[in-house]
This record gives sequence, structure tokens and C-alpha cells, in this order.
Amino acid sequence: MSFAKTLPVFPDTAKSRNKILTISELTRKVRGSLEQEFFNIWVVGEVSNVKRPSSGHVYLTLKDANAQLQAVMFKTRANNLKFEIKDGMEVLAFGSVTVYEARGQYQLIIERMEPKGIGALQLAFLQLKERLEKEGLFDPAHKKQLPLLPKRIAIVTSLTGAAIRDIINVINRRFARVEILIYPVKVQGEGAAQDIARAIGDLNTIPDVDVMIVGRGGGSLEDLWAFNEEVVARSIYSSKIPVVSAVGHEIDVTISDLVADKRALTPTEAGELVVPRYDQLQDTVEKIKTRLVRVLYNRILVERTTLLRIKNSFAFKRPFDRVLRLQQDVDEIVQRLITAGKHTVALERERLVGLANRLDSVSPLRVLNRGYSITTNVGEDKPVKSADAVSIGKLLKTRLFQGGFVSSVVEIVK
Repeated sequence: MSFAKTLPVFPDTAKSRNKILTISELTRKVRGSLEQEFFNIWVVGEVSNVKRPSSGHVYLTLKDANAQLQAVMFKTRANNLKFEIKDGMEVLAFGSVTVYEARGQYQLIIERMEPKGIGALQLAFLQLKERLEKEGLFDPAHKKQLPLLPKRIAIVTSLTGAAIRDIINVINRRFARVEILIYPVKVQGEGAAQDIARAIGDLNTIPDVDVMIVGRGGGSLEDLWAFNEEVVARSIYSSKIPVVSAVGHEIDVTISDLVADKRALTPTEAGELVVPRYDQLQDTVEKIKTRLVRVLYNRILVERTTLLRIKNSFAFKRPFDRVLRLQQDVDEIVQRLITAGKHTVALERERLVGLANRLDSVSPLRVLNRGYSITTNVGEDKPVKSADAVSIGKLLKTRLFQGGFVSSVVEIVK
């Protein structure tokens, strides 16, 4: 039994050598096959590694549990995408498979994308709503009060829809004495959102517009989509004029409704919100007038009663009695002050007499009165207390109780 190894035999003929391909040629052939076989297909997968370079194209990876596929959505398609592509989102992507020759890598060129399980427009609505809410565009503190009685009302809507007729009819029926300014715009389709935003901005440059109604009649989510665009939401938020959003029917809620200062469930209700009914307003004014007249009359009666009471009062009949009583009070106060002054003087006199008696009791004159005398050297006031302080022939001055004399020392006795 032979165990010789069998080697593979490769064709090496001139014919086979003529079929040698360059990498570029091979890649183009693979690309052609892929593009022909996998043209206009739908794939489902989870989005990851989303990248948005300055070119505007969107690069991403679509993957499932066992494989992944590189994909790209070019700028023109990406700009028309209503929702924001995020990592972790499960989507349905429509497009064609091709080869990116520079890397020899096959990829899906996406023409259209939808989120799986929810419509693209609905997802875009939820994403924009969440983002604008975080920015504070729905904050009630920013919403402006509607004027009670506007003089000029602006309406931003289509001239061909039923909404404009409904709004005008309601306003004219309720209060025909207001000026209505209509700014016609597209309300659906390409460029509608830009038209609406431009109209809101232009109306803010016109003086004396008191309130603005922005809206249209009902329709599908696609029909109402212009009022879910970010450009419209920001123009409403920036408006200095109060904005009433009147889009669709009661069940339709748009981003414009959430940003506006007031939401009307229908265009008809928008007309009811911006102006009061003239007859009701007139009735209210008449009631206020009647109430004011009654209040004024009652006030006059109260004041008249007060004046009569003052007129008949004792003070009004004898006005000087009060002055006389005050003068009497002054006299009495003066008398009390005089009495108090005399008493104080007497007390002080007694105190001074007592002090004088005390001083007199220690006075030297009282001692002299008992026969004592005070002797000083002539020319000096110091009393002589010792014989050592004098000398023979020294002149001395002696003070008695009554009078005194000057003597000369003839003898010193110790």
C-alpha cells in the first residue's frame, strides 16, 4: 500500500495566465455582482457606531446577534431624515449593497430609514419634544397672557383651507370691531415650516399686532408635520406677540401647541379665545355700570349721613367750647406749676438754712466768742502755734471775737 503524498495540481497554462486580475479589477467585479444582486433591499438591525463628520454624511454599523454590516447615508438623504439616529436604535433600512473599493469593504448605502415598531415621524416628534422640553420651551412661566380686547389680530395660515374661513367667521360673529391681518403661508409640504417661521418673524416687526393665530385644519401626521418642525417652535417661542396655536382637531397635538402661549383645540376655538363676544361684553359692561352707580349712590348716602352728624354735633354748634376748655386746662397747669415751684423753693431754703447752721457750728468765730484768740505774725496769715515760731521784738497780730491788737514780744516763755 502506497502512502505517497498527493500534491494539488494548479493550472499553469498561458490561457489561465491571461485571466490574472488586479485587486482593483477584482474589487470592481465583486462590486458589480453585489450591486446587481442586492439592489433596493430592506434590512433590519441595531444601530451602533453612529458618526456624523463635517461632510454631513452619516456613517453607522447595522448589526444583529451574529453579524454586522457597515452602512452610510449620504448628506442629501440624511438631511431629509425626520428623526435622529442614535446608537442602540433598531431600524429598517432600505438601500443597495456596494463595495467601498478603497478598503475592499462591502457596505449598505441607505436611501431610506424607519425605526422599527414606531413610525419615523412619531419618533421624530417624541425626540424633538423631549429636547425642547429640556431647553424650557414649554415652560408655563414663559407663556404670555392673551389681551382681553385686541384691536389687531394676525392670522398665519393658508388662504385655501377651511381654517381661515372658520377663524374669520367666528371673530366677525363675536366681535366685528377688530382689524384682522392675514399672512398667507404654505401649511404642508416642502418649505412650509420655513414659510410659517418667516411669517411669525415678519409679524413681530409690524406695530400694534396684539395677538397672533398660527394654524391650519386637521389632517394626518404627515399633513401637520410643518407645525412639528423645530424652526416653527423656536419662532413661536421667540415671538413678542402672544401666539395661539390652532392646528388640526382636538386629538391632534403638535410641537407648536406645546410652545404656544395658548393652545386652541380647533381653529374655531382659536377665534373664540382671542376675542370676547360683543353682546356678552356689552352685558358685562352694563352690569358693571349698574353696580358702580349703586355703589356710588350708597357712598353718597353714607357721606351725607356723616356730614349731617357733624353738622348737628355739639362741637360744630359751639366750636369755641373746645378752645375754652383747653384754656382752662392751661390755667390749671400753670397754677400747679406755681404751687410746685413755691414748694420747691421752700424746701431748698430749709436745706440751705440747715447747711448754714452746720457751717456755723464749726466756725472759728464761735470759738473766739468763748474767750479764745488767734495770733499771727504781722504780714502773715499763719497762726502761731509754738513759742519757737517767735523771737524777742517780733510783732504779732492778735484776733479777738470783737476786734484785735498788735503787740511786740518782750519775753519768750517755754
